[in-house]
Amino acid sequence: MSRILATGGAGFIGSHVVDHLVAAGHEVVVLDDLSGGFAENVHARAEFVEGSILDRPLLDQLFEQNRFEHVFHMAAYAAEGLSHFIRHFNYQNNLIGSVNLVNLAIRWKVKCFVFTSSIAVYGAGQNPMREEMVPEPEDPYGIAKLAVEQDLRAAKRLFDLDWIVFRPHNVYGERQNIGDRYRNVVGIFMNQLLQGQPMTVFGNGEQQRAFSHIDGVAPTIAGSIEMPEAYNQVFNVGADTPCSVNELAREVAEVFGVEAKLEHLPPRNEVFEAWADHTKAKQLLGSRETLSLREGIARMADWVKVHGARATREFGSIEIHEKLPPSWVDALAGGRS
Repeated sequence: MSRILATGGAGFIGSHVVDHLVAAGHEVVVLDDLSGGFAENVHARAEFVEGSILDRPLLDQLFEQNRFEHVFHMAAYAAEGLSHFIRHFNYQNNLIGSVNLVNLAIRWKVKCFVFTSSIAVYGAGQNPMREEMVPEPEDPYGIAKLAVEQDLRAAKRLFDLDWIVFRPHNVYGERQNIGDRYRNVVGIFMNQLLQGQPMTVFGNGEQQRAFSHIDGVAPTIAGSIEMPEAYNQVFNVGADTPCSVNELAREVAEVFGVEAKLEHLPPRNEVFEAWADHTKAKQLLGSRETLSLREGIARMADWVKVHGARATREFGSIEIHEKLPPSWVDALAGGRS
């Protein structure tokens, strides 16, 4: 079994991937700055180090002490819509931090670097999104993710660093930070319902997404290092069936046993329709969608009801205020969370 570094392993997707890695017998060191994750998410048999992928001396120390055989890089600030307004923060955390890890993976001869990218790299008008399509990201978050993918290809060509890239999308489930107002609409809806608030929807709510329960994503990512055919390949991973945000809101309300009360906000700058084809992952990795949307929402709701609502933590370093969605402006000014 391998010695593995898992960045972002206290976060939502990362902690579930770590669970599967530990279950497979790997020794896992989790590095997380807890900006979006929680220490209680970390598996009891994983070693937890609180710190940032921007802390180069810490990274040097970790690689020297542990001689990692694999890196699972899942740390990111994944607020796609907000990334337009936090460009420097976005590129520092999602690109420069990733490059720090790639450098060390090359120096320490890591066997494989597993990177969680995003379907945000595709941009608009490419549905269903397939891995062979030419990426055309429309926001800084997608641009940063694509840049890391390209850097990994360059590292393979010159230094023979093997890599696997996953492009998950709209993942939800237990342990999601439902207090994050800038991303993860399923969690946002549930947090609002727990507080007796209407569910807020940008625009008319007819945006199309395929919402993916974590159990259809994490096992595939964790198991990929055992499959040589996955090396140096890109995989979409997630659910197959898209639905509108309005449909999602009705499903969440029904699971909670309440009326679906929606508050429509002005539209924001986002890709209107986005879903992916997963043929490649099914053929090479055997990945599959495990739960229906109703089943997945019900499981997440059971977890949320036990843990309760979370206070919204506002992002405090907005760099551009022009065209910031009004609801985010209100929140930053001390409005209703």
